[in-house]
Amino acid sequence: MRLLVLGGTLFLGRHVVAAALARGHQVATFTRGVTGAPPDGVRALHGDRDDPAALPAALDGWAPELVVDTSCQTRAAARNAAAALGGVRGYAFVSSLNAYRDWPPGPVRGEDGAVWDTDDDDYGPVKAFAERELSTALGDRFLTARAGLIVGPYDTVDRLGWWLRRLARGGRVVVPDALDQPIALVDARDLAGWLVEMAERGVGGPVNTTGPAGMTTLGGLLEVCRDVTGSDADLVPVAEEELLAAGVEPWQDLPLWLPREMAGTAWDVDTTRARQVGLPVRPVRESVADTWAWLQVAGELPPPPHGLARPGMPPEREAALLAGRS
Repeated sequence: MRLLVLGGTLFLGRHVVAAALARGHQVATFTRGVTGAPPDGVRALHGDRDDPAALPAALDGWAPELVVDTSCQTRAAARNAAAALGGVRGYAFVSSLNAYRDWPPGPVRGEDGAVWDTDDDDYGPVKAFAERELSTALGDRFLTARAGLIVGPYDTVDRLGWWLRRLARGGRVVVPDALDQPIALVDARDLAGWLVEMAERGVGGPVNTTGPAGMTTLGGLLEVCRDVTGSDADLVPVAEEELLAAGVEPWQDLPLWLPREMAGTAWDVDTTRARQVGLPVRPVRESVADTWAWLQVAGELPPPPHGLARPGMPPEREAALLAGRS
């Protein structure tokens, strides 16, 4: 079938394109044309999603039957996609757990929790608006994947990648004294293939698309990173209160770390429906090892998408926290 990927040249979209090609689809991507080209054999369409005329002009009579949308960041983009693509057979949309009003900190009990309905342009409210706009146009042919932490090769957001490179350098490494906090993740390749399948099947409704609660801990993930990189790094736990007092920003300066009062519930997300409709759970070690293998050949990474700041603790701040510790 003819499958359109909105996005398709960066992280998750790149894997969606690969999955769609592997399943025999005729694939097109629609991007701004600034982050590289899709693989050979893929129709590369360009335009600004915020321009209502751009997508119809780019399609120019090429009528997609299926859509996987990985790139909706504005209300205008959602409205324009709904207007241009409301007749497709299946539409899988990558939303976020941030669409829920109460996440973080959560917990998330199934997919029936309240979502944002405000008019501001923050990330969560925009995703919730896009869900409503596209669902109105497509009905039960519209699936919204409320994603959490996505990892794997080609991840330029670079949270897991930062830990892999830092541990590979070895030495004493500052970590939060919360290594037992739970964490859940999904491999981008698993999510991508599943999104294509859901569009093919015309499955609709919201799905919490992350790994099962309790699949690992922050400490367990870092131990896998240390093992995969062959590192002799010495993890030095530092109390949360000290980290915060020193200006260390959770999730940003120490990627994947959340404050104690948030961590337990933020990762408590009911993924029963995801398991029922077949979202795979790849072993954490495989995701970590493949990400590390990709980083060995990736060279310098481009800036993170959507204006995100590069994650990771500055070396001078880590040195200050380590000073005087045995």
